[in-house]
Formats: sequence, C-alpha cells, structure tokens
Amino acid sequence: MKVSTDACIQGAWTPIPMKAKRIIDVGTGTGLLSLMMAQRCEQAQVEALEVDESAFSQATENFSLSPWNSRLSCTLADARNYTTTEQVDLIICNPPFFSNSLKSPDPSRTTARHNDSFSLLDLFSFLKQNLHSFGIASILLPATEHKQWEALVLQQKWVFQSQLIICAKEGQEPNRIVSVCSRRFVGDVQKETLSIHHQDGNYTNDFKKLLQPFYLYF
Repeated sequence: MKVSTDACIQGAWTPIPMKAKRIIDVGTGTGLLSLMMAQRCEQAQVEALEVDESAFSQATENFSLSPWNSRLSCTLADARNYTTTEQVDLIICNPPFFSNSLKSPDPSRTTARHNDSFSLLDLFSFLKQNLHSFGIASILLPATEHKQWEALVLQQKWVFQSQLIICAKEGQEPNRIVSVCSRRFVGDVQKETLSIHHQDGNYTNDFKKLLQPFYLYF
C-alpha cells in the first residue's frame, strides 16, 4: 500500500469534531486517510469516494483487511455527481494538484495528480452541499495552490479555523499546507508550522510525535 508522507501528516493532525458520526474522504486513492480517520474516531462511519476503478478496488481490499472494516466503506463515484441524504461532520481531502505541470502518460496517475477533472471550485461545491452546518473540512494542498483555495473559501464567506504549514526541512520554504475551514467560526486562525526533517536529514521530534500512533518504527 503506497502512502504519502504529507497525507499521513494530514490524517494525524486534522482535528475531528467531538461526537463525529460521519466522515467522508474525497478521492481516497489507496484508502490511507479513511483508515487513519477510522483509527482515530471510534464512533464514526467513514465513507471513501474514489473515481478510479483500480484505486477503488485497492482501497476496498485495504478496508476489508483493517481492524475497522465494519465502519469503513468505499463508493465508486465522481464527487461532482455525488450527493448524500445525511449531513457530514468532517470531509477530508487530498485533492488532485499540479494543475500546470506536465501530465503523466498513465491515465490513473494523471487523475490522481491533476485538477483538470476535479477543480477547487468542484471541491468547494462538494463541501457546501454535503457538510453539516457545524462540520469542518480538512484540505491538503501545495503551498502555491493553497493561495487559490484560500481566496475561494473567503470569497464564499466561509472561514478558516486552523492551518498546518509543512516544510520538508527546517529553514526551508513551506511546500504543503493543510487547512481546516467551515461555515462558521469565532476566533483567530490557529497556525502551526511542522518541519519533517532536520537539516541533517533526520526526522524532527515534532514529526515523530505526531506520527507515532501510525508509524510502527517511531
């Protein structure tokens, strides 16, 4: 099962609403974020959405082998055409990115990495339609793409609650940002910075502390 360090950080750091009953993972891929949500939130049902059939099959298999399989489900669907009758407490998404980069000849890899087929506006529309009035959304984006997301969210009169700014190494410019937004929030945006590595290449203590429940070798 392939995992992304950035997605692991998102899954470990994302705040989960108290008494959350329903979580949706949009574009689940191998199912990593859904598995992390199920591990962290014992009372929640977690539904993963995936448009790619190969990834859907892999996520479904990974769910069936997990200790939380009774609370995990995977739906083969395009999020742009998906609606739910039950409002959601948390939506988590590591969406397609690198919209201006050279596309891969592998169609599934292109779908996973490019936002031509699922734009930030599509993502916001999904949140608006499916998120509970007091629910939150956790979105992981490259730092450059996050500026567009921030502008869109604020333009739509939603608010940010918190942000995690991720740097590959201490002292470097951030390359990823996890942001939590919602319809309503009173207070200042809580901003944190996390460096994955020291300059010598070793993991930082903050990174190890955050990922310890999920990385067996920490």
